[in-house]
Amino acid sequence: MSVRVLIVDDQALFREALATLLEVQPGIEVVGEAADGEQAVRLCAELRPDVALMDLRMPVLDGIAATARLRAEQPGVRVLALTTFDDDEDVFAALRAGAVGYLLKDVSSTQLVEALVAAERGESVLQPSVAAKLVARVARLPAETPRAQPLMTPLSERELEVVRLLADGRSNREIAKALFLAEGTVKNLVTSVLSKLQVRDRTQAALRARELGLF
Repeated sequence: MSVRVLIVDDQALFREALATLLEVQPGIEVVGEAADGEQAVRLCAELRPDVALMDLRMPVLDGIAATARLRAEQPGVRVLALTTFDDDEDVFAALRAGAVGYLLKDVSSTQLVEALVAAERGESVLQPSVAAKLVARVARLPAETPRAQPLMTPLSERELEVVRLLADGRSNREIAKALFLAEGTVKNLVTSVLSKLQVRDRTQAALRARELGLF
C-alpha cells in the first residue's frame, strides 16, 4: 500500500520537480499539489493524503498556520515540513503547530522517502541538525526550571541507547543499523520508550529524556 502524499510549496517548478522525483519511488503516490496553505487545507479535505509535505513560508496561509489547521480539522493527515530554513523559530513553531517532522530541502531522495514512510506511521522525523537544535534548546532552560519527575519504570540500557539515537534524529532503520538490531526490535523498543517516558512521539521523547538528564 502506497503512502499518499500532497506536495505543498509556492514554487511551481519545485513542486513539479519533487512530484516527478517521488512518483517513480516505490511505495509513494503523489495525489496532488498545493501552492499555499489555504489550498493545502482544502485539498487535504478532498484528497485525504496520508502525508502533507509542507513548505513553511508561503503566501495566503503559511505552512505553520496550515499545519495547525490540519491538526485541528484533519488529524489523520501527517504534516512533514520540508523547507529551506532551519532557524530556531521556524523549527519550534512547526513542531508546536503539529508537524511530525522537519526536513531541509537539501535532503536526499532516499532520506525523503524514508521520512514519508515514517511520517505515515506516525513517527517523528528530524534531520540531525534540527534534532540538535531541540536538545540544545532544552539544555539552555534556566537552572531554576523544575526538574521532571523521575520515571516510574526506568529505561533499560538498550532503551537508553535508542533514546540517545532518537535525539540525534535517527530513523528506526538507522538505529537498527547502529545497534545491530532488527528493525522490528527497534520499533518495539521505541514503543516501550514512549510508554515509559509518557510521551506521544519521538520528538517529545528526546526532550523528556534530556529533561531527565538521561544524556
